[in-house]
Amino acid sequence: MLADAGWRVGCDRVQRIWRREGLKVPRKQRQRGRLWLNDGSCIRLRPQHRNHVWSYDFVEAQTHDGRKLRLLTLIDEFTRECLAIRVARRINSFGVIETMADVMLEHGVPEHIRSDNGAEMTAKIVRGWFAKLGAKTLYIQPGSPWENGYCESFNGKLRDECLNGEIFYSLKEATVVIEQWRKHYNTIRPHSSLNYRPPAPRTYAPGTLRLDRSAAMQ
Repeated sequence: MLADAGWRVGCDRVQRIWRREGLKVPRKQRQRGRLWLNDGSCIRLRPQHRNHVWSYDFVEAQTHDGRKLRLLTLIDEFTRECLAIRVARRINSFGVIETMADVMLEHGVPEHIRSDNGAEMTAKIVRGWFAKLGAKTLYIQPGSPWENGYCESFNGKLRDECLNGEIFYSLKEATVVIEQWRKHYNTIRPHSSLNYRPPAPRTYAPGTLRLDRSAAMQ
């Protein structure tokens, strides 16, 4: 991000400053075997293209008065784009359908939708609605959140980079701030698995990016 803004720095220099300021530097994790198999297992189905596999999950948060917030996060596993974050006090199966419908109107219907076995995901009305659209449901094994690894990873970033650093005084404020973070995640924030490019990079008119860099240098 600094390089795109025109700064002449490398990873080592930035990391030294990062450590000196006491900021969080993620430790390198050991490589692990992939969860998908070659036997066509639905649970471990590997995403092959856009709209092949979507996954969704719920995240808990709260406003300053201690009242609970519930977030529904939805991502495209292939592109890593966050398609939606619904913020509400409570989200039931109808809320799941409403969120999915809004996203499908813009992005189309996915081939598969991965989730855990929560009541909102396994409700008869939700499964029936997906079936009518032709989207197949992939339910992970109970007590195995790592089988929904793409969404779990995204939820961790959402909590570390947004929820843990914000105090929400109202539902409306939470909705606006989280939506701003979602747009930043999709269009600006580099993603390591995408060769440090954002999932849906913001486009610029010819010459605009060069002017922005010049302004940053000044």
